[in-house]
Amino acid sequence: MAGRGLAVALGILLTLLPAVSQACPFCESVQQTIRQQSLTMDAVVIASSVDSHLTRNLDTGIVKMKIHQVLRGGELVKVDQVIDAIYYGDVKVGRRFLLSGVDPPELQWSCLPLTEDFEKYIIGAINLKEDPLSRLRYFRKFLENDDRLISRDAYDEFASTPYEEMMKLGAEMDHDRLVEWVQNPEIGADRRRLYFTMLGICGSKDDLPMLEAQLRTPTKSVSSGLDALIACYLTLAGEKGLPLINELFITNKKAPFKETYAAIMAIRFHGTDGGVIPRSALVESLHAVLERPELADMVIPDLAKWDDWSQVNRMVKLFKDADEKKNWVRVPVVNYLRACPLPEAQKAIEELEKIDPGAVQRSKAFFPIPIRSKSDGKDDQASRTRKERFEKSKRALVSETRSDKARPVGGLPINGTSLKVADASFVATGDATAKRNHSDDAPQLTTVASIPGAKLLGSRILPNQLNPWNLTLVMVMGLASLCIGIFLVLTGGRVFDPPKA
Repeated sequence: MAGRGLAVALGILLTLLPAVSQACPFCESVQQTIRQQSLTMDAVVIASSVDSHLTRNLDTGIVKMKIHQVLRGGELVKVDQVIDAIYYGDVKVGRRFLLSGVDPPELQWSCLPLTEDFEKYIIGAINLKEDPLSRLRYFRKFLENDDRLISRDAYDEFASTPYEEMMKLGAEMDHDRLVEWVQNPEIGADRRRLYFTMLGICGSKDDLPMLEAQLRTPTKSVSSGLDALIACYLTLAGEKGLPLINELFITNKKAPFKETYAAIMAIRFHGTDGGVIPRSALVESLHAVLERPELADMVIPDLAKWDDWSQVNRMVKLFKDADEKKNWVRVPVVNYLRACPLPEAQKAIEELEKIDPGAVQRSKAFFPIPIRSKSDGKDDQASRTRKERFEKSKRALVSETRSDKARPVGGLPINGTSLKVADASFVATGDATAKRNHSDDAPQLTTVASIPGAKLLGSRILPNQLNPWNLTLVMVMGLASLCIGIFLVLTGGRVFDPPKA
């Protein structure tokens, strides 16, 4: 219950967070690059030590440094100026450092030792223009540099770059080296994800046999970046690549959870950023996931975001079939039905509330009221109007009701197009994924970001409203419980005086 409550609280927090520009969709969380750090400094200079180990102040750690080049803050410091910096590492006369200063006029300096190659790299990075394409052209040369500091910083620059900006580099990427890198088992999972993403941009159908071979017989090194591999394969294969992904990871109930999860992440990427496969094809793969109740909660938010309202009856069945061990799916189902514009959805909510009023109450208390936004024109390649999508959902719902049979999950005639996740949306999974003890094995997504962001502002459901009274009540009760707990810990509880004789 504690894990479930934490998941609900996290869902609320994510809903309240502003959307941010999404970076490389499959790259792990990155640290600030040297170039980005320099933008926050008042002064950045290249300097060398005037002191040696014998002349430095061993008590304070102060080392005298002579400035050779000013990269930022020319109004605060000058070339040949001698300054004091604190550094406790090895020092010898002439050793060069990158100094970053804050809090003028008495600047406080941080020191980073430099090699000759590192110095050249940093000077080039800091002097780059703000144009993202120019930056990528510079940093791509250092992705596999022998100096680990340089290669890591170059990776972080790519990983923090939005996917649409990375696409502009296109044909300028070194295709042959990327093919070599994605097949090298010595390359880490974070870099493998980046290189698969880049290969998807600059590759061609000639790369499909190599990618398919990795998909069919994934090694341990491949599995750690499987989400990016699947996304790369779908980018190059297009709609025709979906049947293979369904066969291997979606409808295959013997597939490990983390592999199915990776496939879902790749499909989610193509539904938000890929731009290659229409959502009408992608949702068919997500429908197949609904046939696996233990995974259904992971895709319900995507179906709602993508305006797929054809699954009302299936949602009702998921709700009714959920036992105590799998009732985490109920809140996402209610969220889906609350967001659905079909009249059948409201009737379903009333029916389900009689079965489990608590799930319906949690949905209404912890998740904002669905607000439908204007169409962004990107829901499908056909760019259907809202009325057409509405009618299509109604027809699909009627068809499903008549057949009263589950959709086939194998051999889907699919034609379709990572999160770092369903992001902070109304149809959050709530207390779902935290229940799964195998979720720790799922591949990391990031973005950078991992918090996913601005790409989803065009979705149909925006978290623009939240019940303030429910939120206030939860916060007050939580604060009161915390205060009582601290009081009891500090005092040991109430002390009773012994009865007097």
